[in-house]
Amino acid sequence: MRGPFQMSDLFRKKPVGYDGADYGLKRVLSAFDLTLLGIGAIIGTGIFVLTGHAAATQSGPAVVLSFIVAGIACAFAALSYSELAASVGGSGSAYGYSYAAFGELIAWIIAWDLILEYGVSVATVANGWSGYFNNALTAIGIGLPEQFTKGPFDGGVVNIPAIIVILILMVLLIIGVKETARINAAAVGIKLLAVAIFVGVAAFNVHPENWSPFLPFGWFSHNGDGQPVGVLAGASLVFFAYVGFDAVSTAVEEAHDPQRDVPIGILSALAFCTIIYIIVSALMTGIVPYGSLNVPSPASEALLQIGHDSAAGLVAAGVIFGLTTVMLVLYYGLTRIITNVSRDGLLPPYFGVVHPRTQTPVRTTVLTGVVMAVMAGLIPLGVLAELVNIGTLAAFVLVCGGVIALRTTHPDLPRPFKTPGGIIMPVLGVLSCGALIAFLPFETHLRFIVWLALGLIIYFLYSIKHSRLAAASA
Repeated sequence: MRGPFQMSDLFRKKPVGYDGADYGLKRVLSAFDLTLLGIGAIIGTGIFVLTGHAAATQSGPAVVLSFIVAGIACAFAALSYSELAASVGGSGSAYGYSYAAFGELIAWIIAWDLILEYGVSVATVANGWSGYFNNALTAIGIGLPEQFTKGPFDGGVVNIPAIIVILILMVLLIIGVKETARINAAAVGIKLLAVAIFVGVAAFNVHPENWSPFLPFGWFSHNGDGQPVGVLAGASLVFFAYVGFDAVSTAVEEAHDPQRDVPIGILSALAFCTIIYIIVSALMTGIVPYGSLNVPSPASEALLQIGHDSAAGLVAAGVIFGLTTVMLVLYYGLTRIITNVSRDGLLPPYFGVVHPRTQTPVRTTVLTGVVMAVMAGLIPLGVLAELVNIGTLAAFVLVCGGVIALRTTHPDLPRPFKTPGGIIMPVLGVLSCGALIAFLPFETHLRFIVWLALGLIIYFLYSIKHSRLAAASA
């Protein structure tokens, strides 16, 4: 097993272009851009879908506490991300940080984990987006036939809207990151307006009796099927709502001042979104009985139940934009992670090439887009989506562990942003994220182990022989 990088090796080499010349990614993103990037990734599936499911099946009205628990665990991880983004800098993402702290093998494992997390997330959200989009088409009388909105394993032929939206996002990412950031900013504004509409209507229709009993499933127990329920189990589920804030760290090379802008972007986006989640989940369970919220569109469904059809329609429209920005940011993060892994030789150099004109990784963007479009169009991703949370939590554990390791091995490393309280916050991050992994279903752990085993096979057959460290030691 190869050891950790020397600090002089922390910053990645520039990728090569199609003509063999060096082409770096453009530094065009401000702290405000990065904050919107984080909000674009975070506010989406969690607030529009998972809130209702978690309330109805696991937490009841105490889903508010589930979001708080998950948000606290994320905060510990966010502080660690911010320290590593500011000190390690150019490596970007949990992959780069793990490379610096733990060495090549652990870095590859976390990269393989992140590829699963981001890729499955995009395809899963595309399926949800397709449902909302077809509902909107149906409302104006031009809905698609059911066989073209579901894959063959769900009784249909192909999910056409899910395929099309991923291909559109692929084109946007090829055009360039600054243009993508502008589109993301506009879409973030629209979906925040949808959230404001929901809050404005729901705030005047709360029935406190819907919050009783507040803890119907307790803090942690098991239902009749042996599945975990309660506030802590709900926190493990709604953790998906925070998937994406770490995508901000993948933009280190494209930030104007990464040591300043990335910590601001990560912490601002996380704080803002956590507050929004708490408010919306409290209102959602306050206006209707929590048991009625186990539907694909709980926000609009809750408004329909209290007779506000127009507001429900506006919220549904905002959902379409909301899920679009989630896919956009996660897709962006996926391509940048693969590009970084390729630069280090753990994947073929084909994936590290940046186009000289757009200065974006076009090849990786196209390949991953096609794969995710096929997944979204043909395969039911309910079971695979469960892997997203365990993958994210595993990444957060390693990032927090990375801060602890680098504080020990490189105490004099310049740290423009330093997590307060010594190593207390990173230790709490390891413990809290590790605990949330334990509250996930047993089957999820098994599937995750299988995915990691496949990654180890790739590492020992290809990566270990072609990595930059292998070339340096040759």
